[in-house]
Amino acid sequence: MRHLKKTIALILSLAAAVPFIPNARSTQAADPAPGHSIMGGNGPIENEIDQPTRDAVKKGLEWLHKNLQDDNSLRGAGGQSAGIVGLAGLAFMASGSMPGDGPYGKDVDRILDYVLKNCQPTGLIAAANDGSPMYGHGFATLFLSEVYGMTQREDVGEKLHKAIKLIVATQNGDADRHEPGGWRYQPVKSDADISVTICQIMALRAARNAGVKVPVDTTINRALDYVKKSQDPDGGFMYTLGSAGSAYPRSAAGTACLFYLRTGNNVDKELENAVKYLMNHLPNRPDGEGHFYYGNYYATQAMFMAGGDAWKAYWPAIKKALLDRQTKNDGSWADGEGGGPVYSTAMALIMLQVPNRLLPILQK
Repeated sequence: MRHLKKTIALILSLAAAVPFIPNARSTQAADPAPGHSIMGGNGPIENEIDQPTRDAVKKGLEWLHKNLQDDNSLRGAGGQSAGIVGLAGLAFMASGSMPGDGPYGKDVDRILDYVLKNCQPTGLIAAANDGSPMYGHGFATLFLSEVYGMTQREDVGEKLHKAIKLIVATQNGDADRHEPGGWRYQPVKSDADISVTICQIMALRAARNAGVKVPVDTTINRALDYVKKSQDPDGGFMYTLGSAGSAYPRSAAGTACLFYLRTGNNVDKELENAVKYLMNHLPNRPDGEGHFYYGNYYATQAMFMAGGDAWKAYWPAIKKALLDRQTKNDGSWADGEGGGPVYSTAMALIMLQVPNRLLPILQK
């Protein structure tokens, strides 16, 4: 229990020291009436973490552990991507381990070593063959932010600051004219879409939680303007500005964006509409859309932060969907999106451990 107590203490100290979210309160205290509204706080609900879920998580974490290679990447397709390796690190940390501490502390250390070795002089975090590097950069920067917030290690902080500077520098739009701005696949300012933008927003949010300075007016507020302009009348989100139609995966990403950017901004109407959209697209629908892991990775975070009826309806659905999809013989989750089994397994494990309320990024 020592590592768990230490982790919780660090998280609570960060939440108290960094006023990124107003009206912060402990997520360990249950709401007096969970499920009383669409967005009613994220206190625990009945049977939130049951034994089948614990067993599935244990098998999945062991699969990641067994597939760590000598160079600290992971065996299998996608396991050499710095961003996907970072997601595996977050999966271990969501269980209560941290660098050098806990059942998977050594695994987190090894993954951290791999991510740090793939930090480029420009600030970009990417392995040699990483395609669409801003996706992976966002995931890897989020991992470094969570590690830095827990450890305040100088070497991690140095790489993290460079990674954040790259995100700030590559936001599209004219900052001087306060134009809406997001991010796209490459570290250049030329374009933006909602799916890459959420990766950078989470990295910025986590870094700011850990004490890294992030420009509010020229970066955060312009990102919020971009996200708000991306919302369709039905509450969902378009892929790029001016494109037509909402879809569940990118709408989950857009909803998470609103939650992570809402500090000091009135986005209640946008959030209410976005959460209602997600409530109409719960997992395991007969007409379910693709990008299951990517979409529900963000939907799980968004519905968790919404709480109330949203979380009460969503969590049992996504929990069942994930448990049904786990490969029973080895504990992994098979990939159907092109990212590889490390990607899908890490995503599934992060989702299933959101109710642990241990990652600082999920502290309200």
